[in-house]
Amino acid sequence: MRALVATVALLLLLPQNSVAQLRGVKAELLPLVESDAAPGSPVRAALQVRIPDRFHVQSDAPRDPTLIPTALSVDAPEGIKVSEVVFPKATEFAQIGQAQPLLVFEHEFAIGVKFDVAETMPTGRVDVPGHLRYQACDDRLCYAPVTTDILWTLTVVKNGADRPTSYAAVFKGIAFGSGRAPGSAPLLAPFLPASAGESGTANLDQFSVAASTGGYQNVNDFLQFVRNAESGVKQRGLFEGRGPLAILLLVLLGGLALNLTPCVLPMIPINLAIIGAGAGSGSRARGFLLGGAYGGAMALVYGILGLVVILTAGSFGTINASPWFNLGIAAIFVALALAMFDVFEIDFSRFSGAIGTDPSKRGSVALAFVMGAVAALLAGACVAPVVIQVVLFSSDLYARGTIAALALPFLLGVGMAVPWPLAGAGLTALPKPGAWMVRVKQAFGVFILATAAYYGYLAYGLFADRWVDAREVASSVEEKLKAGWYASLAEGLTVAEREGKPVLVDMWATWCKNCLVMDQTTLADDSVKAALDGYVRVKYQAEQPDEEPARSIMTRFEAVGLPTYVILHPKTEFTTRPPNP
Repeated sequence: MRALVATVALLLLLPQNSVAQLRGVKAELLPLVESDAAPGSPVRAALQVRIPDRFHVQSDAPRDPTLIPTALSVDAPEGIKVSEVVFPKATEFAQIGQAQPLLVFEHEFAIGVKFDVAETMPTGRVDVPGHLRYQACDDRLCYAPVTTDILWTLTVVKNGADRPTSYAAVFKGIAFGSGRAPGSAPLLAPFLPASAGESGTANLDQFSVAASTGGYQNVNDFLQFVRNAESGVKQRGLFEGRGPLAILLLVLLGGLALNLTPCVLPMIPINLAIIGAGAGSGSRARGFLLGGAYGGAMALVYGILGLVVILTAGSFGTINASPWFNLGIAAIFVALALAMFDVFEIDFSRFSGAIGTDPSKRGSVALAFVMGAVAALLAGACVAPVVIQVVLFSSDLYARGTIAALALPFLLGVGMAVPWPLAGAGLTALPKPGAWMVRVKQAFGVFILATAAYYGYLAYGLFADRWVDAREVASSVEEKLKAGWYASLAEGLTVAEREGKPVLVDMWATWCKNCLVMDQTTLADDSVKAALDGYVRVKYQAEQPDEEPARSIMTRFEAVGLPTYVILHPKTEFTTRPPNP
């Protein structure tokens, strides 16, 4: 069930041309200390890492410089010094698409750390925080990097007596003395998400959101985005200012209109075949039943999806569209198109069973239901804008205490499902088969091929966006900081509030290729620089969108991917500037 929901979310709810992120794979981390520490003596510690099955992480020194190394950093308190970091020996892994084997860590491994305790260190408990950053991959692709906090607890005693440990084997396997000093150890990326205290969420109460947008924006689109924010032009929501009855009617009509989108229209002849087209001896009641099962599956898919998204407070925004999924959809559409051209035959009647006692009444409720759910998935690329508006509106209503809002995504699916029972009941009145049907099939075949090309192109773009050099992204951001941008949202908002200036928040991550492209193209354009001259510009790193504090910021800005751009206006002492010419 979890896989179905994830698949639906991938297709329906993410901007297909802009988001290039995958939820990072979480590893189990266990900080260990071998013994008690004595002032003036070293103490050995370790971090035991367990990776889920079928995944591996990059080693601390991968051969491919575009991959993110596993890196450990330690925020040693006063009196504690890190003298050695020891990574395990990497193993070779042949990953699809890589010319040479990767150096990786698999399954379970341990990283050793040696702490030197100062002679002046008082006895007692000492907490030593740290961070582990790693990038998990399977045999086909790599996922978003993850940065996880760690906390070692040292017990400083006068005599440094050893304490019993059940992890002796872990320390026995670490070759202390063969590792590297922290100065030569791989470092974390030069930027990390701000801590909760520095997230700037408190300062946001003093600002209003003038406009927001996401994904790659060319120069003209970005300038229009800025002008709209400055002139007070806002995109009116589909449901804004509507009454309850009007909202229900809009949702139902919106669902009905989804059947006219380019991703649904080509499926019409196949849909009709599924619910009994050509079964000349079928009854209207049976056609209505099959059509109802087909449409009911559509409504159920959108209803379940809506429930999951609303009840999880928008966490779908951190799930990424998979290139393999889109490639699979493209292959399905190619097969359907070839069937339209009679290259081979797809005979759905082979899978149908009998309803009632009459064996001549062919058609399967189960098959119609399953294919209705599949059709809802395939329609995702075209219905996403409507679905997103309904889900976001429902989430907002639910957050205000309106429980009935949970039903709105289901009603959207009901609207999409309405024509199918009627079509099923009317199948016996279809015109007689003839040469005209061949031409219709071929015309739909062209539509289906175009849809397959779209999904294929989308998959290609997602594959291309998978590989980005995190160091290049970080370097690009560093150039922006040198040019006057702020790395801290809290600091930028404080300056903007004090000076009465608008704020541009650029949300980015080191694994976001479009973030890099925007820095190198649109944001580097002279006209864009001029338009933003009076703004306080903030580079907010949302490296882990599903974790705090980035999660709260992205939810507040209703961001569903990276990059996201938000323009804020101070609620006081701000006068709207005239639009740039």
